[in-house]
Amino acid sequence: MIELFKTNVDDVSAKEYLIRLLEQFFPDCRITIDMHDCDKVLRLEGLNVQPETVKQLVREKGFHCNELH
Repeated sequence: MIELFKTNVDDVSAKEYLIRLLEQFFPDCRITIDMHDCDKVLRLEGLNVQPETVKQLVREKGFHCNELH
C-alpha cells in the first residue's frame, strides 16, 4: 500500500523529525518526504498505513497534511 500526502514541510530538520515520529507509529513502512516536489510529498509505503493517523500526527506538529488522490 502506498499513501501520498501534500505537506508544507520546508526544511530538512522538520523533515527528519516528522519521519522519525511517523516511524514510531508505522515501523514497517518506508517513509520519505520529497523536498524538491512543489507539494512536499510525504510518502508511506507499507501495510496498515492509516491516513487519518498520519494527517493527525503531522498536523499536531503544525504542518499542513492532505491526502493526494
